[in-house]
Amino acid sequence: QVQLLESGGGLVQAGGSLRLSCAASGRTFSRYAMGWFRQAPGKEREFVAAIIWSTGSTYYADSLKGRFTISRDNAKNMVYLQMNSLKPEDTAVYYCAASNTISISVITMRNRYDYWGQGTQVTVAS
Repeated sequence: QVQLLESGGGLVQAGGSLRLSCAASGRTFSRYAMGWFRQAPGKEREFVAAIIWSTGSTYYADSLKGRFTISRDNAKNMVYLQMNSLKPEDTAVYYCAASNTISISVITMRNRYDYWGQGTQVTVAS
């Protein structure tokens, strides 16, 4: 059973930084794609970033390139999302997700991910 546990959310001032962590357990993730999504109140859950565990290849929402960085630690089974220059519009619940069946062409699609964490709240104050 795959389990994903996010942490690292909180309240930060605009322009600040946060690093989210996702602890993955229950499988060997070497063949998985890991993603971060976010959902703001009243909005649909949207793709933020993804990483292919085996190769380290990364993918980002165009609007977030340059501010957000996804990474993983193989030894610890951890995935991270470093968020810099945060803006009030980044306020959302951030979710970690995993899939062992996804292809690169659909890596941004939330319905292609099989496993989800409970989410961690990020609030950016203006």
